[in-house]
Amino acid sequence: MLRLVAFDMDGTLVDVESSWRVVHQYFGDSNDEGLRRFLANEIDDEEFIQSDIRLWWSHAPELSLFDLERILATVPLMPGAPALFHGLRSRGIRTAIVSGGLDVLARRVARELGIDVALANGVRVTADGRLTGEGIVRVPIHGKEGVLARLQEQLGVSPEETASVGNSEIDVGLFRRSRVSVAFRPEDAAVRAAASAVVTDHDLARVLDALVPFATP
Repeated sequence: MLRLVAFDMDGTLVDVESSWRVVHQYFGDSNDEGLRRFLANEIDDEEFIQSDIRLWWSHAPELSLFDLERILATVPLMPGAPALFHGLRSRGIRTAIVSGGLDVLARRVARELGIDVALANGVRVTADGRLTGEGIVRVPIHGKEGVLARLQEQLGVSPEETASVGNSEIDVGLFRRSRVSVAFRPEDAAVRAAASAVVTDHDLARVLDALVPFATP
């Protein structure tokens, strides 16, 4: 039986492509250059976050964690998310977020949906909440498999008792540590090919259909 379902966040649990990009768009900007350098392996995850922060500082030098919480408060949950998590809780299945997105949003989503564990990236702040310019990398963008492996060990859950849900190639690592893998509104061929089930509807509750056969004795 399934005991744990691990979820990507951006584009899966929330109806935006990137929580980092939401902040950029709030300031009318983008970090396309930082993304290009990251994908070219010119900078690592920490340096990528630092490039995001520098961009925000160019618009708001006193940016605080409270400001990020306010900006991200408008991000909507994916349609069907409450129904899905109600269904999982009713079957005694634990849930986790494993995301390269912003932890500010991940914590909010976890509270609203009753998710047990929220692992995401973030920014370091001073005692009064101002950004220091440094990042917190809990989930390397290309390292989700290792993060899920450590979580499974901590919870005493095996890959055979795990399912995962994601929407992009970055989530294939989660799939490799799971008995059941669901590509939700897949962005690319890689995640679609790696999944044991594909949901194309704009309704996260449909994921439950793929999980229920593995959630009962």
